[in-house]
Amino acid sequence: MKNSYLTKILEELVQIPSPSGFTSDVTSFIVAELQHWGYKPWQSRKGSCVVSLGGDGSPLVLNAHVDTLGAMVKSLKVTGRVEFTCIGRFTMFSVEGENCRVHTQTGETFTGTIQSTSPSVHVFDDAATKERRLKNMEIRLDEVVKSKEDLQSLGVEPGNFVSIDPRFMLTPSGFVKSRHLDDKAGVAVLLDLARRLREENLALERKVYLFFSIYEEVGHGASSGIPEDAEEVISVDMGAVGDTLETSEYVVSICAKDSGGPYDARVVRALVDTAKKHSIDYSVDIYPFYGSDAGASLRAGYDVRFGLIGPGVEASHAYERTHVYALSNTSDLLVHYASG
Repeated sequence: MKNSYLTKILEELVQIPSPSGFTSDVTSFIVAELQHWGYKPWQSRKGSCVVSLGGDGSPLVLNAHVDTLGAMVKSLKVTGRVEFTCIGRFTMFSVEGENCRVHTQTGETFTGTIQSTSPSVHVFDDAATKERRLKNMEIRLDEVVKSKEDLQSLGVEPGNFVSIDPRFMLTPSGFVKSRHLDDKAGVAVLLDLARRLREENLALERKVYLFFSIYEEVGHGASSGIPEDAEEVISVDMGAVGDTLETSEYVVSICAKDSGGPYDARVVRALVDTAKKHSIDYSVDIYPFYGSDAGASLRAGYDVRFGLIGPGVEASHAYERTHVYALSNTSDLLVHYASG
């Protein structure tokens, strides 16, 4: 399998619960991985992880976000079930029947299942027709709980974070199926870049930083903490697959425009030229219902050129799928873009 490091580190990343606001464990993992390769990362006051890969010349920041979709306990029901609120944007159809974990303030974790309040066709005549919206969903904990008081005795309370089971799978044909490829796939690619610079003894033609944000899914990930000398910021996030879009699960996607408007034409052209020069499989696309950390940086007032790339990911914000080709193509594009 081409570039086994990518799939190995990706599997480790998706297994670490990290809904927005609950990212300290995955950030610590990234810090340790970068230190393993001989780098000296630091963290911003907000909690983002930053590292310089070295190099001279026009400073480039490559950004990915470690936070994922998830949920939070909203209230405790008299039935012993848990009402939840979403962290990030996803449909109820995409999480119905999925395993999850509730993380208490004391550090204990309880498994459970996200389901409709009418889950059984043998019991409820509206099991198939009940609208799958938040008010009709709940979490069933795998504990003997029959009341609100039983939940409280476990330490379950409003504000507890809820993480969703990734169900990672790498198939013999090279497909990676998992939740949270948005954007653990981008994080894996950036860690792979750091590894390749060391193992392949590559020289950088410009100063390069990696920036791992922690609040992208709720809109303000890279709004602060970007290195002050940054002249260009490229977000490495997922490429959306479907409908009339050109992106597939096998290519690196270069985004020309999303819901926030067009990306910097100079950056888009430079990325395309790099891909062509090195025979990297790529696509250029427009994502109408998409925003990125690059947009958050711009709204915060950073005076930088900006771009967005990422491996093609099908079924985004659901049970996602990509291919090792897309991961490798994204890694290759970044290596050549940063090293010339």
